[in-house]
Amino acid sequence: MAGKTRCAWSGDDALMVRYHDEEWGVPLHDSRELWETLVLDGFQAGLSWRTILHKREAFRAAFKGFDPAIVARFDDADIERLIADPGIVRSAAKIRATITAAQIYLDMMARGEDFAGFVWGIAGGAPVEGDGHIVASTPASEAMSKALKARGFKFVGPVIVHAWMQAVGMVNDHARECFRHAEVRALT
Repeated sequence: MAGKTRCAWSGDDALMVRYHDEEWGVPLHDSRELWETLVLDGFQAGLSWRTILHKREAFRAAFKGFDPAIVARFDDADIERLIADPGIVRSAAKIRATITAAQIYLDMMARGEDFAGFVWGIAGGAPVEGDGHIVASTPASEAMSKALKARGFKFVGPVIVHAWMQAVGMVNDHARECFRHAEVRALT
């Protein structure tokens, strides 16, 4: 960890540093993984990403590997099971939003619409270079939020969506002095 300049948000938490160094900002094009990260970012609403990251494996177990076909069939008993799970964020509203998101995802697939194609299309089809300023949302995240809400997704406000777009590499917002900035730019 020493000797490299990183984005300040990664701090000194080993898991956050590894996430920063290996995942954050890398362009992601797998539909299911994009859906999973969108759902996890929705659970972040009102919390820190560090909290969600430290619970990510518990979330994956609780939500059956974030398999949309399984999650879409969750019922009241599953909701109660999840609300009782201390390993995850136990918000009934966010749990129900995840089930709905799985149903929307599957509906899109059934209509021949690829989730990755949908969101990357809204994002312009390719990663964009951030301008180095820290912002909570952008016109792009506002447009993405509006499109997701129109489909019925919840917990997808422009701030959450901007964080998600950064995480999945739609925007390279690594600080200019961060060693990952150039590496992520080279991936595009």
